[in-house]
Amino acid sequence: MKSASKKKATGSAAQTFAAKARYIRFSPYKLRPVADVVRGKSVASALNWLTTHKVKRAIPVKKIIESAVANAKMLADKDATTLFIKEIRVDRGPTVRYFKPGAMGRSNIYKKRFSHLTVTLEPIISKED
Repeated sequence: MKSASKKKATGSAAQTFAAKARYIRFSPYKLRPVADVVRGKSVASALNWLTTHKVKRAIPVKKIIESAVANAKMLADKDATTLFIKEIRVDRGPTVRYFKPGAMGRSNIYKKRFSHLTVTLEPIISKED
């Protein structure tokens, strides 16, 4: 059975602005809860929440949102107050495995997981006709 092909909408679609950060030294399992909180929020409220949130994992999420806002300002002269977070995705990056001495002369394997973070912003559409 053939699967239906996905077509991108053209023409009247709103302009989107994206930013990516790769090889972030936090596990995706630890970054996803932070990304879930800011998904769908306006950029101003998301940055406000990330600034006051006292967790080290919020720093790379805040930086990538600020980078996407800078892209929007440079490309289309959009302000942070007129944008919202359409998509924020945390993907799994490579895993670095290393060994450390363990009990009774054995070695224990440790895994350091990396993440890739993608943010897409879109202008807020007002309901004025």
